[in-house]
Amino acid sequence: MQAEIKIRLKEGISDPEGDNIKKALVLLGFDNVIRVKTLKSYIIEIDCEKEDDAIEEIKEMCDKLLANPVIHEYEINIIK
Repeated sequence: MQAEIKIRLKEGISDPEGDNIKKALVLLGFDNVIRVKTLKSYIIEIDCEKEDDAIEEIKEMCDKLLANPVIHEYEINIIK
């Protein structure tokens, strides 16, 4: 089973990388860019029979390593 995990900064947390990309895009003439937000995406292949068990294990991975719960939020999608 495969899962895609998207990790992004919580609303209100500064995203300096996104801000710098927006500035660069505007300098390149893309004047319609309002905001750029960055995110990390992981594809994890996991050996689980039940989707619920896979999601719980991946949540634990996110809480322990992949995301900082103070500044990040994450979304888990099972690809199968």
